[in-house]
This record gives sequence, C-alpha cells and structure tokens, in this order.
Amino acid sequence: MGRAEDRRARQRGGRRAAPRRSPGRPAGGNGPAAGGRAAARRAARPEKSVLRRLFTWRKLLGAFFALCLLGIGAFVVLYLAVDIPKGNADATRQSNVYRYSDGKILARSGEINRELVDLSKVPKEVQNCFVAAENKTFYTDSGVDLKGIARGLLNTVTGRGTQGGSTITQQYVKNFYLNQDRTVTRKVKELVISLKVDRKMTKEEILAGYINTSYYGRGAYGIQAAARAYYRVDAKDLTVEQGAYLAALMQAPSQYDWAVASDNGKELVKNRWNYVLDNMVEQKWLDPAERRTMKFPVPKEPQPTPGQEGQKGYLIALANRQLAEQLMKEQGLTRAEAERAVEAQGWNVTLNIDSKKQAALEKAVETELTSKLDPDKRKVDGHVQAGAVSVDVKTGKIVALYGGEDYFKHWLSNATRRDYQPASTFKPLILAAALEHDAKTQDGQPITASTIYDGTSGRQVVDHGTKVGFGPPNEDKVNYGPITVQKAMNQSVNSVFAQMGVDVGMTRVMDTAKQLGMDTKGMQAVPAQTLGSMGASPLEMAGIYATLANHGKKVTPSIVKSAEQRGRTIEMPDPIGEQVISRQAADTVTSVLTGVVDDGTAQRSVRDNPLRRGQQVAGKTGTSDENKSAWFVGYTPKLATAVGLFGEDVKQNGKHVPLYGALGVPRVNGGGFPAQIWARYTFNVMGEISTFDLDTKQGDAVQPSQTPSGSESPSETPSETPTTSEPPVSETPSSTPPSQTPSQTPSQTPSQTPSSTPPSQTPADDVPDDPVDPGNQ
Repeated sequence: MGRAEDRRARQRGGRRAAPRRSPGRPAGGNGPAAGGRAAARRAARPEKSVLRRLFTWRKLLGAFFALCLLGIGAFVVLYLAVDIPKGNADATRQSNVYRYSDGKILARSGEINRELVDLSKVPKEVQNCFVAAENKTFYTDSGVDLKGIARGLLNTVTGRGTQGGSTITQQYVKNFYLNQDRTVTRKVKELVISLKVDRKMTKEEILAGYINTSYYGRGAYGIQAAARAYYRVDAKDLTVEQGAYLAALMQAPSQYDWAVASDNGKELVKNRWNYVLDNMVEQKWLDPAERRTMKFPVPKEPQPTPGQEGQKGYLIALANRQLAEQLMKEQGLTRAEAERAVEAQGWNVTLNIDSKKQAALEKAVETELTSKLDPDKRKVDGHVQAGAVSVDVKTGKIVALYGGEDYFKHWLSNATRRDYQPASTFKPLILAAALEHDAKTQDGQPITASTIYDGTSGRQVVDHGTKVGFGPPNEDKVNYGPITVQKAMNQSVNSVFAQMGVDVGMTRVMDTAKQLGMDTKGMQAVPAQTLGSMGASPLEMAGIYATLANHGKKVTPSIVKSAEQRGRTIEMPDPIGEQVISRQAADTVTSVLTGVVDDGTAQRSVRDNPLRRGQQVAGKTGTSDENKSAWFVGYTPKLATAVGLFGEDVKQNGKHVPLYGALGVPRVNGGGFPAQIWARYTFNVMGEISTFDLDTKQGDAVQPSQTPSGSESPSETPSETPTTSEPPVSETPSSTPPSQTPSQTPSQTPSQTPSSTPPSQTPADDVPDDPVDPGNQ
C-alpha cells in the first residue's frame, strides 16, 4: 500500500500522504521531541523576498503569453483597419522651385520624366536583374522580411541610422502608397499593406509596379525613362548587362551615376553590377559561360532637362545633394530614399547664391578664359575645363559657383569633382600641421616662417638619417640652396615641403588636412602627398582656405539657405563649426600666404592687378604633375575662392590630359589664368578694402621680406642665379644640413629672386619656354 499511496500523493501535487496515526499515539510519531525539531526546521527556512513572491516564473511566463496574445490581437485589428490606400506616386510629384538668396527665382525642376511600360515589354532576363539585386526570394516570399522590419524598427527607435534590405514588395509599397519617412508608424503600415498587396496582386504585377515607380537618378522615374536616360534605348531593348547596371544604380542613383561618380563610386557600382550578375548565375537565371563574357556597359552622357542650362544645373545639383544629405542625417534615410524624397517633391529651396556675385564669377571666367579658347587653332583648347567656388568666410555660404561651360554640354560639375590633384595648394596645410603640432626639424629646431631649409631640387628626403626614397624636383629643377619657409612658400619649392612633411609626420599632416575639411578617406600618409597628389575639388579647397581665413574655425561650405515642403522646414546645419586648429597657427599660415601674392608666383596676376586697390590678399598657386590641372586658391578677410583648370578629353570618357600649349602658352600655371580669373572676380565684388586681423608675429603680412641685392646678400645665400642643372642624387652635403636653427637666419630674409630672370621663366607665372614637367607646383 505504501507505493500506491505514493503514486496518489504525486498525482495530487507531489506530496506524499502523511502516515496514519495509531490510536492513542501523539501526532508527529515521536512525541514532543519530534514536534520541536519540525518547528526548528520551519524557523530555519528563509522567508521569500517580496520580488520573488511578485515575479515568479509562472507569473513571468503568463505575462509573456499575455503580451503575445495582446500583440497578435492588436496586429489583427490593425490588419483589418488598414486598407490599401490609393497610389500617391504621381499625386505627390511637384516641381521644385529654386531661388537666389534674395528670393528671385533661379529655376523650376520641370516635369516628371516617367513612362509606364508593361512588364511583358521588359526582357525576362532584365526583370531577373532587379530580383537578383534586391530580393532573391521575391517569387516565394510572403512580401515582407520580418527580420528586416524588426531591425529597421529597432534602429528607428534607438536612432542607430538607416536600414535597408526590405523586399521588393515593401519597396513598391513605400514608393507607390506611402513615403520615404522612417517612422515607426510608417514601418508598421508598410508591413500591413505589403502583406495585403502580396495577397491581392500577382508577383508579376508587383514587380512591374516596382520597376515603374523606382527612381533611377537623372530625373528618371521608371525603367523606361531610365533606359532612355542612360542608354538611349527603350526598356524592351535593354541587354542583361544594361539591366544589371540599372538594378545596381537604384541603391544610390547619384553616387553610382557613371557620368558624375567619383573613382570610389565607380568601383562601388561595378562591384554591385558584378553582385547582380553573380546572383543571377546562383539562381540559375544566367548561364555561367555567358556571364564570363560580359563587360561593364558604360552609360551614355546625360541629357539635362529644360530649365537647367548654363550654370543653373550645377547649382541645383549641389543644392539637391546637400538637402538629401541632411535628410539622411535628420530622418535616417538611405541615400536612394533621400534622393527620391528630394527629386520633384514640391520643395521650395532658397540658395545662398548671391545673384550679383554669381554673374561676376561667370563674367570673370568668360573674360579671362573661355573667350580666349580656340579649339580650331589649338586642339588642346578643347580640353580645358574650369571650376570655381566662392565662399563667405564668416558665414560659410557659397555665394557663387562655376561648374563648367554649360550644364547641357558638360554634365559633371567641375566645382565639385574630386578627380584632379590640388598640387601645391596643399603646401599651406603642411605648414598648418607643423605650426599646430609645434613640429621641429630633423635637428630639433622649431618650424617657423623663418626656419631655413635646403631648397636643392631633387634633394632626397631624410628621416632621422635615413633616406625615405623620395626626392621631388622643383619647378624647372631650380636649385634654391638655403631658403626660408616663407620664401619656399612664395616660390612653391617642392624639396622644402617634402622634407617638412616628414619632419612633421605625414600622419599628422593628413590629420590636420582632415580637420581643415579635406576628405582624406582612403588616402595614404606618405611623403608623396606633400605634392598634393591626392584628389580634391574647388569646393573642398575653398572650404579649407575659408577655415584658415576664419582663424581656424571650421567652415563647411553650404549652398542651401532654407528648404521648405508643404509647411515643414528642414533645418540645415550651421556651416561654421568648432575651432579645428589654433588661431595662431591659422593666422600664421595666412600671413605666410600673403607673401605668395606680394613676392611669389601670383605677383603679376594678383599683386599688380589694377583692380586690387590695396586689398590685402592671401593665396597659393598650384600646377599638377604633367600640367593636368592648375589652381589658384586665395582669400581676403571676407571671401575665399578656389579656381581650378582641368585637362579633360570628354570624347575619351573624361580622360585626364595635359594642358601644355593651351591658350597659346607653353604651360598653364596656377599663377596665370586661374589667378587672373580669381582676381577679376574677387576685386570686382569685394566691396570696401579690408585687412587681415592676425594673431601672429610670423610671415610676410607682419614681417615683409626684403630682397637684398649684390653684396648685401647674406653668406648663407648662394650668390649665383639659381641653376637648372640636374638634381643631385646623393644626400645634402654636410655643409648644408636639412634644416638650420632659426638663430642662423640672417638679419635680412634671404631672397632667391635672381638678379636677372632666367630665360626659361616668366616672372609672373613661372611659365617655361620648354614644357618640362613642373613636378606639382
């Protein structure tokens, strides 16, 4: 009976029945002693805490199931309550209006470029390109990606940025029924509507809707408009290669548009193009052998829409880009979503562009450059491209911009392109890094404007006694011998700044460049960068020099003054940021750069310009390797402007070509046409004469250099005229150390200006008779 009782006890709750008591026997079985022991055991047991009594595992499990039921119930109610809305893809499309800073209308964005096509008119292989790119399980899924939605909701709530990866059905719903906002409400609606659409429509109908409502860039909505915009064919005639490019393009239309993409953008879109085709092979939609023979289909040049002729298209493109970037930051949109949210969405955008300054810049380029070009007489003249950006130093506003001859003729903006070397306009950033970090020469002397370096052309750069394998020639291979930093900046002496870069440390140099506003992503911190061998745009360089003019407070040039859409206003970031280098460092660089104008490579074009009227100016010339670009970047206390000329053969897909012989000169130098454009524009719009308020005791602005003559030249300065002999291959002779202590600087700053101008040079522009490679001046 004992085992039976035990089973019954377990069935009743796991407690075994107490044994029956014999008649006359006390409860407990062992008398008073047993009762005492039981009481002691009960007293020894710890009391359950309040939390343990409130949150038992049974209660927690019950609460979890209750929440699940509540969530399911809420979703059922939501599913029943939310209907598929009417499509809004056409209803919300409105022209954007763009205005100058004074409110005058600049342009309207024009009509929407859209033409719907039946899916049957799109080759099946091209259809598969979009599925392979965006949603390989499209034909079998339920229209939603629950994991992706959960990630997106979490990122939205926690503010952790954008989240793509939704299904084709979800993207179609977002494009056609909803909007690009990233809110929890919109995401929940997207989920419900996507489930309903997947049940109501066939996969073919959904795919057709998706490719007909998506934005492809170039103002093209839908695959037919995209096929015409990029390949000048109808959608029915697209090849698999072309379809794969259009499918890849949708991830970031402007970034991946081959006509305007940076080198990095081109690499990214090629990678995505390969990804699409490889996915098609994986899904058995494309034969592997055929895949191996496919080549990237370079798109045709864009055809701008009416109303964007002249400079208007360049201004609108930059305004749209900056507005889209702000929407990405503010609303967490992906780039593709942000671009779609800007294009033809009824925005009223006021630019910072000053209509009078804009007209003056255009006139300066026309007067000093384009009116002098004669491609029929000189073939190279047809390869000259100009770009310029002018920025208000105190506000960071872009007040004028020149993107090219005409937006209809040259789609890529020369003002924002980053594929040409800034050359010697980078040298001031090396000096800024030296001053900011209190850098010293190889022999331990502080680097200042009066520090003496060895200016021998081709001198091998030394790092604590070890040659680094880099010895750049100076322009025309001129040997300057001992020369101050000030004079080296004036004459743009490569050998001095190559050594200075190593003295400072190239990592520090590149860090300072980044702080000042240069996009250094992917750039190596190597001595060759001292020649400005990286890529940079006039927009970028104008911002960097504006930061120097603004005493080291960061200036990020902005073209958008305000942006409004149906009652809402987008707050654009303040173009003026924090102090990125010390005022003293920035002001010292400014002081030194006044010497480039007054006693250096920009003398004739800027210093002696009759329009100057005593205006104080700081600036730097630059001429890149093989004369493929020439620059002048300069500033007054109020205005910073960068002007660049670029050699580009547009008939060879934008191939970089030299400018030797253009406009009838042996070599196009920064002190020539770029400086002339800069001077005509700046001196015509500058207003009252102003001077720099500098916190420094260094440089030509506060200690103008003197040009000694004859026997007045200090002994450290070579008496003979600089030569153009071949540069030495050995290290600097022991009598001329890499740098000398400032105490060795003579009472008069040594001048390297020869008593007579060498026959190979023109005093103003350093233009040689023989177009020898300038070596990044």
